[in-house]
Amino acid sequence: MTLVQMQFRSVSANPAHQAVADAMEAAGPQVCDDMTVEVALSVMASARAGHLLVCDEDGLCAGLVTPAQLAAVRDGDAYTDRIRLRDVLGDRGPTTSPRTTMAEAEHAMRYRRLDALPVVDEQGSALGVLALAG
Repeated sequence: MTLVQMQFRSVSANPAHQAVADAMEAAGPQVCDDMTVEVALSVMASARAGHLLVCDEDGLCAGLVTPAQLAAVRDGDAYTDRIRLRDVLGDRGPTTSPRTTMAEAEHAMRYRRLDALPVVDEQGSALGVLALAG
C-alpha cells in the first residue's frame, strides 16, 4: 500500500474556483485490481478506510470501491469467492483532474451520486481522493 503525500497551494478566495488539488485528501490504501472482494473488505477494515483506490497491473487508477459496494456484491446471488475487484469495477471508474475546479467536481459527484472521487494525473496515476463533506 502506498500513501501519497501532497503539497498544498494557496487557496483562492472563492472556494468554488478552488482547484481540486487544493482540497483533495491523501490517496489512502491502494490495492491491485486482482484482489478478491473478501480480501479487499478485510484490508478496508484493517486500515479503517472508507474506500480503497484500485489500481491495474500498470499501477494506473482503475477506480474506487467502498465497503457498501463490496458488501452488496458479496451479498448478491451471483457471488463467489473468486470475484475480483476488476470484476466489480468493470470499465475504469470516474476520476477527476487536480486542475478541475471544486464547483465542477462537486457538480459531477452529486450528479453521479458519488461520495468520493479519485484524483489522477495525466497518466492516470492516483494523486489523492476528493470526498464530499457531510
